[in-house]
Amino acid sequence: MTTKEQRIIQEEFKNRMNEDELLNCMRCGFCLPSCPTYVESGFKETHSPRGRIALMKAVADGLIEPDADVERSLDLCLGCRACEPVCPSGVKYGHLLEEARDIINQNKKHSLSAKTVRNLVFNELFPHQKRIRAATGLLGFYQRSGLQSFARKTGMLKWLPENLVTMEKVLPEVPTMKEMKNRPSYFSASGVPKKKAAFFTGCLMDTMFLETNNATLRLLQLAGCEILIPEDQACCGALHGHSGEKQSAKELAKRNIEAFENLDVDYIITNAGGCGAFLIDYGHLLQDDPQWADRARDFSAKLKDISEVLYELDFHKNVKLELPSQVITYQDSCHLRNAMKTANAPRTLLKAISGIEFTEMKDADRCCGSAGIYNIVESEMSMQILDHKMVHAKSANAAAIVTANPGCLLQMKLGIEREELSGKVNAVHIADLLLEAAGEK
Repeated sequence: MTTKEQRIIQEEFKNRMNEDELLNCMRCGFCLPSCPTYVESGFKETHSPRGRIALMKAVADGLIEPDADVERSLDLCLGCRACEPVCPSGVKYGHLLEEARDIINQNKKHSLSAKTVRNLVFNELFPHQKRIRAATGLLGFYQRSGLQSFARKTGMLKWLPENLVTMEKVLPEVPTMKEMKNRPSYFSASGVPKKKAAFFTGCLMDTMFLETNNATLRLLQLAGCEILIPEDQACCGALHGHSGEKQSAKELAKRNIEAFENLDVDYIITNAGGCGAFLIDYGHLLQDDPQWADRARDFSAKLKDISEVLYELDFHKNVKLELPSQVITYQDSCHLRNAMKTANAPRTLLKAISGIEFTEMKDADRCCGSAGIYNIVESEMSMQILDHKMVHAKSANAAAIVTANPGCLLQMKLGIEREELSGKVNAVHIADLLLEAAGEK
């Protein structure tokens, strides 16, 4: 980073960072035990929420330069927001982090390779669902054509980083292009309609995890919901917002608000904690835009996770849920718990299943290390966090680890593979498990 870039970034910190929010941090340290990177780094202050806020404040005040060490501290943060529920001052750390990352990324010169990758991911791929579908279709071709078997047998995958080799083993079987394209946009309720809902399909959820989306839709029908699926909805923008591409995130937010705002529905439903946390923050994201601020708040006010809706509609009381005798445990999605404030509903639904024994995993609310693409770009720290998570997962002695977010699901599958527990322990999305328990899978 050049001196000129540092000066610009410092000025942007001064003008754009929320001074009141920075000062709201009392440096009390309640956040420290909840922060995975603080613990895993050997209690390094600059890798804690308190330390990162102090760095942001120092940059804004001109006391330090926004050098590589500051950037590294911010990059290493998972963005899990576990610090927010335990903060006595209610500091919105996630908002501060996103703003700081955006300032740095928009005002520093990226290498040609980094610029190319960022343009491909943030501009050419994720804003376009048809392209995501096509890319997922290529993965499906790899799985079904024999290329996957060939790559594994010949050892071609050994050239990839170890965590990506393991990730390749746990990817779900991708649906066909026909299956991804031929889904209706309206579903009637089973029985007398109780509520009308709109479903946010997501990017990877509606391609790689299409089966889970279909399970979610069926659960909503069984719960008495009519469901509308707007065809012109877009990526939630979480990946952009967390990676210093805030303007692009705003544009995606506006597309989604337009897609949903004229629907006469009681809920806008998501089944991915990471997406939900960003969607419910649209009011903050667009707060400075007079044309969109109120519309964004109205959108977010209707947003609910699938587990909350099922709980509110007494799905667990009205539908018989039963599975073969087994122990199950639950791994919280950080964003579902910390941003959407949803922790009790999924547990209540799981405990209502006859035949299972629910065991609470120690530190179930601690991040698993997935955090979007964190397990790819920050592999070492991610795997360190995952290894500790698997210690607690194994102690639960569960046959199934239930999650509520696709990233968490893959990360837990990755942990199961790393611990050589495949065939003994399974990781499953809560929607898929509930539909199975309802006898429809």
